[in-house]
Amino acid sequence: MIPKIGAPLDRVDGRLKVTGGARYAAENKLANMAYGVLVMSSIPNGTIRTIDTTAALKSPGVLAVISHLNAPKLNVPAGQSNGTAEQHLLPFGDATIHYLGQRIAVVVGDTLEHATRGAELVRVSYAKAEARTDLTKHRDEAKDRQQNKFAKGDADAALASAAVKIDETYRTPYEHHNPLEAHSITAAWEGDHLTLFDSSQNIFAVQRTMAQLFNIPKENVHVTSQFVGGAFGSKGSSWPHVVIGVIAAREVKRPVKLVVTRKQLFFGNGHRPETEQRVALGATSDGKLVSMIHDGIGQGNAVCDYVESFARPTQMLYASPNIRGAHRVVELNVPSGTYMRAPGLTPGSFALESAIDELAYALKIDPIQLRLINHADADPLSGKPWSSKSLKECYGQAAERFGWSKRNPEPRSMRDGRLLIGYGMASAAYPAHRSPASARAVMKSDGTVVVSSGSHEMGMGTATVMAQLAAETLGIPAERVSFKYGDTMLPNAPISAGSMTAASVGSAVYGVADALRKKVAALDGMNPAAMNADSYHVILAKHYLDTIDAQFDAKPEQNEAHASHAFGAQFAEVSVDPDLGLVRVRRMVSAFAAGRILNAKTARSQYLGGIVQGIGMALLEQTHFDTRLGSFTNVNLGEYLLPVNADIPNIDVILVEEDDPHVNPIGVKGVGEIGIVGVGGAIANAVYHATGKRVRDLPITIEKVM
Repeated sequence: MIPKIGAPLDRVDGRLKVTGGARYAAENKLANMAYGVLVMSSIPNGTIRTIDTTAALKSPGVLAVISHLNAPKLNVPAGQSNGTAEQHLLPFGDATIHYLGQRIAVVVGDTLEHATRGAELVRVSYAKAEARTDLTKHRDEAKDRQQNKFAKGDADAALASAAVKIDETYRTPYEHHNPLEAHSITAAWEGDHLTLFDSSQNIFAVQRTMAQLFNIPKENVHVTSQFVGGAFGSKGSSWPHVVIGVIAAREVKRPVKLVVTRKQLFFGNGHRPETEQRVALGATSDGKLVSMIHDGIGQGNAVCDYVESFARPTQMLYASPNIRGAHRVVELNVPSGTYMRAPGLTPGSFALESAIDELAYALKIDPIQLRLINHADADPLSGKPWSSKSLKECYGQAAERFGWSKRNPEPRSMRDGRLLIGYGMASAAYPAHRSPASARAVMKSDGTVVVSSGSHEMGMGTATVMAQLAAETLGIPAERVSFKYGDTMLPNAPISAGSMTAASVGSAVYGVADALRKKVAALDGMNPAAMNADSYHVILAKHYLDTIDAQFDAKPEQNEAHASHAFGAQFAEVSVDPDLGLVRVRRMVSAFAAGRILNAKTARSQYLGGIVQGIGMALLEQTHFDTRLGSFTNVNLGEYLLPVNADIPNIDVILVEEDDPHVNPIGVKGVGEIGIVGVGGAIANAVYHATGKRVRDLPITIEKVM
């Protein structure tokens, strides 16, 4: 059977994953393996005075202790970034401490147990300096890290004269990715050739970084990442443990495996930074927005350039003649932040969608109607038409399925027995990104095809949808196509992030499949459109060919004519116990329009994952931070609260049909991140409807509701 695009085929890698056949980075077993264990700083600011390794080196099985005292010098050309997640901090570069948990040494042992014991025996003394740890205390010292401002018209003047105004502050906490698979590597040197098994969503960047730092040709670095057990953005860069593990393998002249512990993960592998956001909206009495202001501060530090760009949704969700936004960074002695599912848009949409809901109540206008009144028919800042936009359809289909018309708009007006019931909704959006990608396809004489591109599989179904896409383009059954990925020896592919894998790698796979089809057809002078599943075997046999191949480089053209986003709508029903303040999400209905859907099953799974993560953000997730010590405190999965099955209600996902002829050759938009956008706002709005209590500080806990 030849599948059509969108067919809900099962994952081709599913059996390997459930039977244990899928091999992750730390599961690669090499001869003569050694093990690395990290040593972390215990102060947030200062310098290392001494590192006493005497006891550690005498401990059984310890092969080496490496720190800034004896680490090899890494190659960073003048004026260039070091290529790692922390652009201004090389592991073991010097004795300076920038945050608690900084990786300051590694102990290498012949077993994990020996290395762990050796790490416990390393003694470090410090010269402490005063640490900056409190975002609110240092808010007045915030500064621009990059050009993170946008403006249209005069938003401040328009706000001052607006008939109706909302001007509130919203806060989101530190949050950590906590992927199921720990960050890990297995590294082996053979002369000046490096083989690196890395839990990574960006293997070609890892290859470039290792080549630069160790001053070897890029071709000498072989990186593989066959399976990744979750990432959510945290495995998109080379964090210190990657460089440290490679250093260790070179120094002890043995393969080294290094696995970051769950506690260590909280301090040196990124997080979503804390934010404090001001959203000010001005409107006419009939609900037309005349001013939108979204600015505030977020945590940063001196060693990493990452900025949580929370004002991004305000740039493009609603029409207004006057819009202003800015993101400012407070540099603290806190570990480095990084991209986390829908970076910027996730915390930003909570603030914006909460403010829009507050404005709807102030105007006594239905929240959906207010959004329709201010629907952006073109991109609000650039004025460009959308390549496609089905947001109104998302509102309509989700509202009908949810039963929004049954909502009594008065807070505390709906009950189920003694429980207060609330309905809330929010908009969702995510940019349609695309990067250059390449693919190769080889067809055998039996009509089977191997398509390859060095992309990644983190559970989103890449291997499945790429095989489907190639099969549909060639006109052959999907079971005849296999997709190879996760290896720098394959054609180049971009980072699997920004919801762009389907658009980027998919365009390359479509291009190479089409090129292969035309190449085979040309052998017999056939019209490619006339090719069918049997044509390939017949033509190759006729010309005595065992294989035929094609290569294709997909390069996005600059789309100056259109703006492109995926859009969606989130609807939530909550119950609140009026005596206990306990909030439960009872159901969610979410509708998304993302162009052409390559596989309905894997797309729905991506949406569900984002919604579940959004429920966690709204009600549970928070990394507690002790400003006195400069330390995260709930650094385990027992105290860092994540949703479990009992927390997740029925989630109804609607795939809104959408055709986009402009966005890319295959008409797809990303689905991996938009699912989380707006969930926090929808739930917060539902809690207000249920209780009359507006919570502007996530997560929504019992204490805040009471």
